Amino acid sequence: MNKTVNINLAGIFFHIDEDAYLKLQRYLDAIKRSFTDSQGRNEIISDIEARIAELFNERVQNDKQVVSVKEVDEVITIMGQPEDYMVDEEIFDDEPKTQYKTTSSGRKLFRDKDNAYIGGVSAGLAHYFGIDALWIRLAWIVLFFGAGTGILLYILLWILMPVAETTSDKLAMTGKPVNITNIEEKVKEGFGNVKDSVDDAVKRLPSGDRVKSTSRSFFEALGNVILFFFKVIAKFIGIILIIVGATTLIALIISLLTAGVADIFHFPGIDFADAVYSSTLPIWLVSLVVLFAVGIPFFYVFILGLKILINNVKPLNKGINIALLGIWLASIITLAAFAAKEVQEFSREASVTDKTSLNIMADDTLRVRMVGNDDDSRGLDRDYDLDVVEDESGERLIYSSNVRLIFRSTKDSTGYINVEKNARGSSYGNARERAGEIQYNFALADNELMLDGYFTTNAENKFRDQELEVTVYLPEGSIVYADGNTYSFHRNTSYYRDILDNGFEEHYLRVIDDDVICLDCPDDRRFKVDIKDGESKIKYDADGLEIKEDEVQVTIDSTGINIKSN
Repeated sequence: MNKTVNINLAGIFFHIDEDAYLKLQRYLDAIKRSFTDSQGRNEIISDIEARIAELFNERVQNDKQVVSVKEVDEVITIMGQPEDYMVDEEIFDDEPKTQYKTTSSGRKLFRDKDNAYIGGVSAGLAHYFGIDALWIRLAWIVLFFGAGTGILLYILLWILMPVAETTSDKLAMTGKPVNITNIEEKVKEGFGNVKDSVDDAVKRLPSGDRVKSTSRSFFEALGNVILFFFKVIAKFIGIILIIVGATTLIALIISLLTAGVADIFHFPGIDFADAVYSSTLPIWLVSLVVLFAVGIPFFYVFILGLKILINNVKPLNKGINIALLGIWLASIITLAAFAAKEVQEFSREASVTDKTSLNIMADDTLRVRMVGNDDDSRGLDRDYDLDVVEDESGERLIYSSNVRLIFRSTKDSTGYINVEKNARGSSYGNARERAGEIQYNFALADNELMLDGYFTTNAENKFRDQELEVTVYLPEGSIVYADGNTYSFHRNTSYYRDILDNGFEEHYLRVIDDDVICLDCPDDRRFKVDIKDGESKIKYDADGLEIKEDEVQVTIDSTGINIKSN
């Protein structure tokens, strides 16, 4: 069992194996001895330690991981061991000689404040693309006075591009490997400019450099003000993202997991969902997939809000990001297949019509009323809702009051009734079969027609827009009396050619050709005429007389005679 040591390297705490710690300590001591007489020794060593801490941080997956000899060797390989640093050979006496190589990850995008006129954006872009900063600045001038978007783009880059503060940042900005040699060169290069002589040097600068220094100070102050306001706005946006992400995640977890648990333990109410979708996937699995598909993006919204609000939030591990991406893609694909299956189930529509004769002839009087279900507590009204109920034997049924009642006249000697059942399915045959499974009843006794105000079908047929049309055909000369409870079922537009108008319930109506005459209504409601012939129309009712031709419209009512012409 190896001992572990806790160390603080450049302000970052690490758990390190004792052997690795001793090796790292000898390495750092050797570097310190090599810089005994160097100018800027403390700054060089500080930057080297910061770079080593950065490399360790890249290799440590979590706070509890211990840095081993392997990680120390990798860091030494990257930082290098130049001979002119006189690193003690005894450090590696027990190891074979290794050819160390320095690596570079390429240039990184930073703002270069050391060569800035305004914010260092142009100098940073010049380092990144390997060209002179003059060409970048000329491009800004063209954008400022040409397309007009240069100012906005410059401010955006100013906000998004970090400043090259440390020696490691400045080396990465120029594409140089961040190793011992380059850190020393960079520190010595900057250390030569003594801070105490800056003011005097500025006074002796040529006019162009003085303008550069003055403009830099002005624009740095202006930039700080702009950045302050943008930071305030960013913090506010971060708070909003945290609230949105957290609220959505909590709502998803509560609602979807509740549905999933209800399905697993067969809680009441889950039968409704079973009767909606046709997939073989269980509801708990669908709930889990929806949670992943919707919840993972909002989880990242929440993390983004945290990063905006709190600067030192550690990013998610690369492995976790890849795993979440894989789960999200799998969930999206599963939901897409599930949705395609459900949409296909509604792609075709079919109907089945049952015709039954009624022993009603001319001069006969037919009374019509709707009948409810004694086992159902709902009122006797037409609606478009579907529900799942159980019959006396415990069988699950889909229950609906979506029954449309239509009255029409016929020249046949006896009346009849058509019951049209409609449903949808994945194919015409499937839809027709499902429509045929609809159960509907009516009865005629003593010239009283009792129509069910509902229909049922087995829950295995699923919710597929099932509906019913009951059309009662009455011979001309017969009399019909509609009970008041038929009102909501036959409340139709002229599209259905229903001869029974709303308000004529509980009146005796004689059936004529495509119309009725009220036998017990007040005189102003007794007669009604509505004739249409191509472009012509004649309508007479309690409101008055209306005649329409191609170019003339005549209306006679209580206000007088009104004639309109095109």
